[in-house]
Amino acid sequence: MAEVEAVQLKEEGNRHFQLQDYKAATKSYSQALKLTKDKALLATLYRNRAACGLKTESYVQAASDASRAIDINSSDIKALYRRCQALEHLGKLDQAFKDVQRCATLEPRNQNFQETLRRLNTNIQEKLRVQFSTDLRVQKMFEILLDENSEADKREKAANNLIVLGREEAGAEKIFQNNGVALLLQLLDTKKPELVLAAVRTLSGMCSGHRARATVILHAVRIDRICSLMAVENEEMSLAVCNLLQAIIDSLSGEDKREHRGKEEALVLDTKKDLKQITSHLLDMLVSKKVSGQGRDQALNLLNKNVPRKDLAIHDNSRTIYVVDNGLRKILKVVGQVPDLPSCLPLTDNTRMLASILINKLYDDLRCDPERDHFRKICEEYITGKFDPQDMDKNLNAIQTVSGILQGPFDLGNQLLGLKGVMEMMVALCGSERETDQLVAVEALIHASTKLSRATFIITNGVSLLKQIYKTTKNEKIKIRTLVGLCKLGSAGGTDYGLRQFAEGSTEKLAKQCRKWLCNTSIDTRTRRWAVEGLAYLTLDADVKDDFVQDIPALQAMFELAKTSDKTILYSVATTLVNCTNSYDVKEVIPELVQLAKFSKQHVPEEHPKDKKDFIDMRVKRLLKAGVISALACMVKADSAILTDQTKELLARVFLALCDNPKDRGTIVAQGGGKALIPLALEGTDVGKVKAAHALAKIAAVSNPDIAFPGERVYEVVRPLVSLLDTQRDGLQNYEALLGLTNLSGRSDKLRQKIFKERALPDIENYMFENHDQLRQAATECMCNMVLHKEVQERFLADGNDRLKLVVLLCGEDDDKVQNAAAGALAMLTAAHKKLCFKMTQVTTQWLEILQRLCLHDQLSVQHRGLVIAYNLLAADAELAKKLVESELLEILTVVGKQEPDEKKAEVVQTARECLIKCMDYGFIKPVS
Repeated sequence: MAEVEAVQLKEEGNRHFQLQDYKAATKSYSQALKLTKDKALLATLYRNRAACGLKTESYVQAASDASRAIDINSSDIKALYRRCQALEHLGKLDQAFKDVQRCATLEPRNQNFQETLRRLNTNIQEKLRVQFSTDLRVQKMFEILLDENSEADKREKAANNLIVLGREEAGAEKIFQNNGVALLLQLLDTKKPELVLAAVRTLSGMCSGHRARATVILHAVRIDRICSLMAVENEEMSLAVCNLLQAIIDSLSGEDKREHRGKEEALVLDTKKDLKQITSHLLDMLVSKKVSGQGRDQALNLLNKNVPRKDLAIHDNSRTIYVVDNGLRKILKVVGQVPDLPSCLPLTDNTRMLASILINKLYDDLRCDPERDHFRKICEEYITGKFDPQDMDKNLNAIQTVSGILQGPFDLGNQLLGLKGVMEMMVALCGSERETDQLVAVEALIHASTKLSRATFIITNGVSLLKQIYKTTKNEKIKIRTLVGLCKLGSAGGTDYGLRQFAEGSTEKLAKQCRKWLCNTSIDTRTRRWAVEGLAYLTLDADVKDDFVQDIPALQAMFELAKTSDKTILYSVATTLVNCTNSYDVKEVIPELVQLAKFSKQHVPEEHPKDKKDFIDMRVKRLLKAGVISALACMVKADSAILTDQTKELLARVFLALCDNPKDRGTIVAQGGGKALIPLALEGTDVGKVKAAHALAKIAAVSNPDIAFPGERVYEVVRPLVSLLDTQRDGLQNYEALLGLTNLSGRSDKLRQKIFKERALPDIENYMFENHDQLRQAATECMCNMVLHKEVQERFLADGNDRLKLVVLLCGEDDDKVQNAAAGALAMLTAAHKKLCFKMTQVTTQWLEILQRLCLHDQLSVQHRGLVIAYNLLAADAELAKKLVESELLEILTVVGKQEPDEKKAEVVQTARECLIKCMDYGFIKPVS
């Protein structure tokens, strides 16, 4: 009845259409669509409704309806032409051209199609001509920007258009050829921040990936002018100029990884001189009083990123040697700045830490002992040259410099502590009445006690000194620092419960005081940072970490500090979180060795009762509830050299610990944890990358990839997961990586292609041979999804390999899950290629027995897949079908096909019947009345 009514409504719609009542016609067609399932009628109704859409100028609806008709019948010429008309009105000329081209192919003599084809071709050519002739647009943009009477919104729009144009190769070249550099210099001359910013960002786009343009722009704008722009107080401006300089450096040094050929290569013969000049100006910026704290930070960031070698396998470290010879004293001057002194250079909270990291990177980049000795001598001469009995400020700078080096290369710092007069000066400054002296001395003492061997000296000589200062000082800044010093010395025993430096309960009291300061918003951020520093040491004690995670205000105060512009706190926060989640490496305790140690009366490390798994799980729950993920995501985004590879490793460890429980992974994804993990898995230490990749695998295994990694990010997840498919990784990492890849490969062919291109297929195949049941199952399930990809199918089609044999044999396994996955893969392969149907019968003599077992399987999903394989073989060839009919398979198909199809067995019974119908078509069997 419904089908009859649908036909009547279609006829009614046609009558309305003839009477030009298009709304009524649309209504009739829409009602008919709800009543029918007949494909031919559905196509007609969608096509007719598309015609109504064209008449009522509802072009989006018309295009959509025509597409639905084409989905049913790809050769529906009316639907194709109607979609072409709709797309033309929507301005999508290239898509409309494809549709009318298809129409003209189907009906070459149709004049209407030929005329539309010619018209669209002309319009497309004109559109391209207008798009590519940007000369006029470029000129117009500059006119608006340089005209003081231009409206603000027009000027802003022109500036944004110019920036976008500069980022595209064609647009950048047009700006360059149309006297763009000179006009951009005029924008810089206006000194108006928004115009200068637009000019800088446009220049940055023009320099990216083009060595010749970068060279011309560097010489036209001049490095001294670029540096003076970077030196301003404005943070946004300073960062934009830093990005411009980075784009120039990348292009000149070849870091952009693009090929330079022909004329462009000939224009730029040698870039070393320009790169040296940039480095020299950046070093000069470090000690100039005219440079803002922001500018100094950006100069240090550029030096950190571009001077030390990225790969120690590269022999040439000439840039580092040049900086050591010409700039190390300048870097030491920045490290030795004391903010409270009137002579101090403009600094931010991050400046001294950035300088310490640069010293560390330069020292690590040296290749031999003579180079390190030279480096050390420069540092020694600089520090000893500052000692002056008549000038306490100079002495202060010397100790501050030692303190800064201790935060960089520890070995060098410890050598400098041994210099005559250094420790004596630190003790003397502790006893000074001037609070600035005490502040610097206490910080130096804290950094000096990093190594346990050095801490032994400090414990002997410095604890009483720090306690004395703590009791007598009324300055909160000094009090908190002395407390951190005591915290650090108190944690010298690490996680060893039996090796405590202080009396029972002292550590908890110190931690309580740290938490109190951390929550006190009236204290400045730089001072509160030291409270986190103290907790980073004290949370090695399980009582302290357990109390800390229960103190939600203290946790949230730490997370808020982690989100501020002061990035020096990153390492301390990361260390504290590693301690709280117990995600540090723990050496395996061998009972026999413990007994031996006890027998020989050696100290045996003891585990704290609160470091057991139940307590750790509870701490993880509390951290997640307090909002740890948003803090971690913010920390990962920090675009600063302070986010070192070691800090990234700590963050990766924390993420892995947080992802341990599958129930928590939804929360982590919802708060942006999946997105934050990607950069950690791609950059950093080897250990850090593996930990982050494992955390990604845990998320990818159970989450919807579209939600966990939205947009194009999902493709970045593939490489870290593939990196876990390695025999050097443990079984759990292999297993969860395979689960993650299975989930991703089930989403789209583009993702399957990405997995294939990352060369994951051989690794997946290797795990299909594994003796471990879960690994074999996960690998087979992953392959089941991967066989949908054309290039994977080609691997199975190729001669001289056992891929298909492996899948057939896995179908005969006792493990239901392995059977299910292997049967699914075989069903898809035999459906895609007839050649594989024949190949299946040749790879093993057991093929028929395995197929029969699948078709009789207790598990319905396995049975259904077996029957699909049987149907594919029957449909492939009459001779092959005859062989199957002559076997016991026919009896199996008959028994299954005769069953009454209930809801659960409907697919199984239907497939068996389709197999029997195929046999009837061949004439091998006849229906019985």
